[in-house]
Amino acid sequence: MPKSKAITLAHGNLRFSAIEGGNGPLVILLHGFPDTLHTWGEQMHVLAEAGYRVIAAATRGYEPQSQPEDGDYSSAALAGDVLAWIDQLGASAAHLVGHDWGASIAYTTAMAAPERLLSLTTMSVPHAGRFLAEIDKHPKQLRLSWYILFFQAPGIAEYVVKRKDFAFLRWLWKTWSPGWDFEEEEFQIVVAAFRAPGVLKSALGYYRAAVGMDSLRGRKSYDGSKPWPIEVPTLGMTGKNEGCIAAEVFSAMMREDDFPKGLQVVEVPDAGHFPHRERPEFVNALLLDWLATHDEA
Repeated sequence: MPKSKAITLAHGNLRFSAIEGGNGPLVILLHGFPDTLHTWGEQMHVLAEAGYRVIAAATRGYEPQSQPEDGDYSSAALAGDVLAWIDQLGASAAHLVGHDWGASIAYTTAMAAPERLLSLTTMSVPHAGRFLAEIDKHPKQLRLSWYILFFQAPGIAEYVVKRKDFAFLRWLWKTWSPGWDFEEEEFQIVVAAFRAPGVLKSALGYYRAAVGMDSLRGRKSYDGSKPWPIEVPTLGMTGKNEGCIAAEVFSAMMREDDFPKGLQVVEVPDAGHFPHRERPEFVNALLLDWLATHDEA
């Protein structure tokens, strides 16, 4: 089994913890909320053994050393981090795999610099532009997304999420993935990350920055008339039992005409919001086939 090692990625003055393993085409794994880079434990070793250089990185704000002084958690800033990492790692292009907020970052990175990506794999969050533009057409999703509005209340949201040792985050895991019997050790890794100074405020800052449409404009050419094209081959996965963004909403918002370089959408059976954790063998098989098909730009 290829050995993994801890490395530090950088963008300007910000520093990001990451785990690296294997050699070959570059694959960057982006975690979501509420989660950490350790979410990819079941993918790291499989991809490394298959001949990839795999990087699981902590995204902006999830550690004190990656919290910007200006509090910029816009999608453009998050995508800028990823592009800086690709440069630092000496690659001309990379496969990008993202879950939840990691998926949102992946879409924006693809819109900003499609030539730097070999492929996208996104889990649990559909096309970012479609989601903001069309959520009002899906009453069920409006109900499911209540927490986004709740997170807009500074101080109050932090208090509620933090109380009783982050019981709110435990409730989210159970609600978003109702059939997942996760190990307590897995959840405690997340709690430990959120206890660090500034992490909770930063994580909620993603949602606060996302409310404005400007935050998702990855290209200056965007004219406001329609969601943005994703000009990178994309594999989208959603759990059949998804409790955060309903599987049918995910599928409705992943449209072939938004993905001119190709789109494949897969519903993962017996999984909720964390398909890569809940059904790792199923997800890994899909991921390996997808990456092998797109190893060359």
